[in-house]
Amino acid sequence: MEAWHLALGVVFVLLLAPAIIYNRFVRLRNHCIDAWSCIDTELKRRYDLIPNLVNVVKGYAAHEKAVLEEVTRLRQQCVADTSTPGHQASTENQLVTALRRLLAVVERYPELKASENFLKLQQELAITEDRIQAARRFYNGNVREMNNAVQSFPFNFFAKAFGFGAAEFFEIEDVRARQAPEVNI
Repeated sequence: MEAWHLALGVVFVLLLAPAIIYNRFVRLRNHCIDAWSCIDTELKRRYDLIPNLVNVVKGYAAHEKAVLEEVTRLRQQCVADTSTPGHQASTENQLVTALRRLLAVVERYPELKASENFLKLQQELAITEDRIQAARRFYNGNVREMNNAVQSFPFNFFAKAFGFGAAEFFEIEDVRARQAPEVNI
């Protein structure tokens, strides 16, 4: 009877355990893919808002052409970028910087700040930024779980054998984030 239990234990360890571990990695990878699609959806929403925002600002501040062109160029670059999350974060941060400059331009035009169209677009952009940050946190939480599984002992041996690797975090800034002003006394 003990030999049978021992044989069953060996079969479990040799056949079932790797299958269970492999399925865990697949599940974690799929969670990361699903979470990334949430980020992608919100980024597309932002990309759809940007041309409208640029057009409204263009109507009031046509001489701010360089800022408007930069936002448009970076938007197109971000739309075309389908590479790794790390690379996309880099291009997204460039777009965020350009959008901050665009919003700084708005500060110089009181009539634009009072425009109903601009206010509506600004509100939509704020909602979209909140949704992007929530999706980013959800994605990064899934990436953390995947990376913990891939990098912890003894699962790291199975991960390597099955071809699973660490996933990339997606770190971008919020368009509305501003640095505190420096006060010198």
